[in-house]
Amino acid sequence: MKIEKIGKVILAGAGPGDPDLISVKALKYLQTADVILTDRLVSPEMIFNNARKEAEVIYVGKQCSKGIHTPQEDINNQMVRFAQQNKLVLRLKGGDASLFSNILDELQVLKANEIPYEIVPGISAAFGAAAYTGIPLTAREHARGVRFLTLFDLHSVAPSQWKDWAKTDDTLVFYMSGQRLHQLADYLLLNEIQSNKGIAVVQQATTPFQKTTVFSFEELKVKELPQFEYVPTILIVGNVVNLHKQYNWYKEQATSNSYFDNHIINIQHAS
Repeated sequence: MKIEKIGKVILAGAGPGDPDLISVKALKYLQTADVILTDRLVSPEMIFNNARKEAEVIYVGKQCSKGIHTPQEDINNQMVRFAQQNKLVLRLKGGDASLFSNILDELQVLKANEIPYEIVPGISAAFGAAAYTGIPLTAREHARGVRFLTLFDLHSVAPSQWKDWAKTDDTLVFYMSGQRLHQLADYLLLNEIQSNKGIAVVQQATTPFQKTTVFSFEELKVKELPQFEYVPTILIVGNVVNLHKQYNWYKEQATSNSYFDNHIINIQHAS
């Protein structure tokens, strides 16, 4: 009886954008993988410079706000199909592999098909944005805790939750919430957030096109927030935001170009 060999799937975080922020372990898999299934928010430069020329690179990005959507079922099917061909499959995710990703769906399908897998952590967008804006997520006398949140489903947020968010001394980091920026500020003001707290809007964190805008909630009573642009955006709320002015070090360019979209062509050398 012939025993078919089964490959392996690596679920890895590629970091928030700067190609140098990938882990050594994930980089080794990128350099040896037979197939790379990459998300939209993975540095195309990183893949272009490190993937084997023989590797099959498949773009499976999602950007629902622009109608760009690779069904999760298609991603699951490709992982299984290539692994069953005895290939090393790298499922490369932006940021960290386990935070605000569809990793549970992928784990379930790999488990159901008895396919070996490994999870490799990465630097999440929150940590990248904090580091590249000089905003510590926790700091004595500013914040002793941090919460990672999303407003993807705004209607599921209870009134009591808004009150808690407005009153807490924890730093609040919102993923995938750029389109909810104005509602976030309005609800926090309505729930009497301390006026000296700040909100930082960090677009395309750690990339050459990073753009940071900071407001205090006192200023938001009279100033307008920037319009959301279709780029990855992290929102940081809390006392720690006030540290940005003193400790920011990363030189930002005055541009609204997309680091990820403008370079996608580079990674589609095989599909």
